[in-house]
Amino acid sequence: MSTLTYAVSDSMTMLRRNLKHALRYPTMTLSVVAMPVMMLLLFNYAFGGALGAGISGAPTGGGTYIDYVAPGIILMAATAGAVATAVGVCVDMTEGIVNRFRTMSISRAAFLTGHVVGSVIQTLVAIALVIGVALAIGFRPDASPVEWLAAVGLLTLLTLALTWVSAGLGLVARTPESASNTPLPLTFLPFLGSAIVPTDSMPTGLRWFAEYQPFTPVIETLRGLLMGTEIGNSGYAALAWCIGLTLVGYVWARSSFGRTAKR
Repeated sequence: MSTLTYAVSDSMTMLRRNLKHALRYPTMTLSVVAMPVMMLLLFNYAFGGALGAGISGAPTGGGTYIDYVAPGIILMAATAGAVATAVGVCVDMTEGIVNRFRTMSISRAAFLTGHVVGSVIQTLVAIALVIGVALAIGFRPDASPVEWLAAVGLLTLLTLALTWVSAGLGLVARTPESASNTPLPLTFLPFLGSAIVPTDSMPTGLRWFAEYQPFTPVIETLRGLLMGTEIGNSGYAALAWCIGLTLVGYVWARSSFGRTAKR
């Protein structure tokens, strides 16, 4: 077999290993789902009346606040998966299993590939569950099948980007505890975007940051695809951010893994 065939075969083996771990120890996966679901319920039922009344496009009589906030919370499900990835990679690095892998005839790319693909699958399952909860409590998107496909593609690309970045965070973390803390800014950064309220309702300095941070164009693109709001240039910005973060995260993770091999 060729080198590429061996690499693909080894990566599939690592992927099965990570998926089996997720099934045997579902706590981390459940936490990925639990946080965005709790946020969705909190903002819809506790704050939805007050926030929705002040947002054009989500009046209490026609549309509802759930239609505005749900796309942002769905994106948060993608960011929540970053914590599970960082912890999983760090646990393998600190418990010595990676050193054992290095003594075996295994492709060096397989370890990270298995973790990344496995985490992407788990996160997409979590996103699907969050969408299901949103639909159950009143979220009513009017997207066509093509728009749904585009939305899923955007969420997959964002998940891939965040997974590579979080894999790099897991490689440089010294303990699983620190690995669980380092991706938290990614989890809460959507709050400083347009996930909960429009950016034009924010003070000037915060509004500038919210408009130019990575998650706002992704949220606006997702909201436009699902709810028919104007996307404008947000689609191009969202793709640029996702592709850029994927490349940066990939290079960082691969270089960090290479440095650990020389220790």
